[in-house]
Formats: sequence, C-alpha cells, structure tokens
Amino acid sequence: MSKQVITSHGEEHLVREDTAKSFRGVYWALFSLAAFVIIAAILFLGGFLTSLTSDGPSSPAQIERQTGR
Repeated sequence: MSKQVITSHGEEHLVREDTAKSFRGVYWALFSLAAFVIIAAILFLGGFLTSLTSDGPSSPAQIERQTGR
C-alpha cells in the first residue's frame, strides 16, 4: 500500500493512501458546506434587502389588493 504526506497543524505526517484520501475528503466536505452556507446567506440577505428597498408590492396578495382582482 502506498504512503502519502499530509500536513496537520503545521507538521507533515506520512500516512497510508486511504487515510490521506479520508483526510482530504473531510476538508473538502467542510469547505463545500461553508461555501453553501455563505452562498445561501448572500442570497437570503440580498432578497431581504431588495424587499426592504422596493417601493412596489412584494407579495402576490399585495399585488392582488392593489389591482383590485
């Protein structure tokens, strides 16, 4: 079985290939989760700020009340 080098807490460790893949996989999963949370927060805050600054009706019920349907 091959060996690979991983860096943990500033130190290099020689580990088995499957351990190194697992180590990298955990970091990719955490990075992906953080990116998802950041993108969701940006979209949520963008929609929230847009609804605060818009002058027109912002929901279908308000549109129907305004048009008299």
